[in-house]
Amino acid sequence: MEYTAKGPDDYILQLPEERKSAIEKLRLTVKQNLPSGFEETMAYGMIAYVVPHQLYPPGYHVKPEEPLPFISIASQKNYIALYHMGIYMIPELLDWFREAYPKVVPTKLDMGKSCIRFKKVSSIPYELIAELSGKVTVEEYIGRYEREIALIKKK
Repeated sequence: MEYTAKGPDDYILQLPEERKSAIEKLRLTVKQNLPSGFEETMAYGMIAYVVPHQLYPPGYHVKPEEPLPFISIASQKNYIALYHMGIYMIPELLDWFREAYPKVVPTKLDMGKSCIRFKKVSSIPYELIAELSGKVTVEEYIGRYEREIALIKKK
């Protein structure tokens, strides 16, 4: 579902009651554990954590006028989603997450390339998300991103 929110607080206000506290807690979890340099904003109708243009002037290669996306949180129709570009780009981070997830959540991991889906609010592993949020610094992310873009351009 897409929300037309002016900011993260406005986004949360628009959510169905049964999703508000989970999204608020997920937002707080990410914010408290992200390494310094990432900035909270709204992007693509979601709460987003990005590398601001001040730190990475080229921006997102697909839309250079936008900052480089890293993590997003969204309330979709049938689930809450956490999008993490580090999981998409860093195989060892994905491996770590896939190994850690079943140790703390009894249900099967439901994810796409960068999207982790939580169909039940009760199954959101906040402590694991906290750890995931802190695993990649802005500098590491920019370096990995630039290497991935260089590989794409070679093709």
